[in-house]
Amino acid sequence: MGNNKFLYRFFIVAFIWSWVFWLVLILAGYNIIPMPANMLSNLKLPLVSIGAFGPLVGALSALRSEFGKGAGKKYLKTFVDLRWGWKAYVIPVVILGGITCIAWLLPEAFGEERLYMLLPSVSIFVPYLLIMIFFGGGQEEFGWRGYALPRMESSMGMWKANVVLGVIWAVWHLPLWFVQDTSQMYMNFGGFVLLTVGYSFIFSWVLQLSGNRPLAGLYIHGLANAFIPLMPILIMKEGEPQVRFWIWVSLTFVVGIVITIFRSKKGAKPVSVSENN
Repeated sequence: MGNNKFLYRFFIVAFIWSWVFWLVLILAGYNIIPMPANMLSNLKLPLVSIGAFGPLVGALSALRSEFGKGAGKKYLKTFVDLRWGWKAYVIPVVILGGITCIAWLLPEAFGEERLYMLLPSVSIFVPYLLIMIFFGGGQEEFGWRGYALPRMESSMGMWKANVVLGVIWAVWHLPLWFVQDTSQMYMNFGGFVLLTVGYSFIFSWVLQLSGNRPLAGLYIHGLANAFIPLMPILIMKEGEPQVRFWIWVSLTFVVGIVITIFRSKKGAKPVSVSENN
């Protein structure tokens, strides 16, 4: 990452913001700080959600330090451009939906019981997707792909930047493994690293397809998360082998690698999202 002190500032602020909020849940969950069970239950979703805005806070902090007052506002304005072209809208649906669908259905051919859709109805998928884009994971992309990735690809190259960012992204999630009743509790962390590295490669490609419009990062991240309750890949019980999870993360990683091989052969340029980057 070179000597980019502003990029380091981004990561430090993003981690501190997120981990402080999530640490409250961890300490309360292990009875290190006293908190009634009903209060802890009521606070879990708000604190997890607020913590997930750490990458946005980190990006705004780094931009202000680098460019001064008003840089954050200018940066956020770059996220209102929807002129992505049809490929950036449709291809992620096909790829991410296809990967999740295969992981969801394939184990049934080998005797696994079906996992039924967790959404009340398919009809609410679009509203649910919008929630995921702005509040259910997509908001992380104000930082990861919006701010950090262009700088990292520019200095480290496409391969190294996406591997490093994918690993950092996974580590940022680490406290959630210690928060009761999160989906991460049922995931293998090594498998999750495969997922985030694979996603990083795929998301980088989609940004390129969109003409480097950063809102596309929020869209694909929200889409990836929205498919999970539509086609569940986790058995929410401890000790389960989680066959679907391993198919899901392995396919994501392989698809990300294959896409990046083809991008490299075509001489893809580093992602460059906004003027402030």
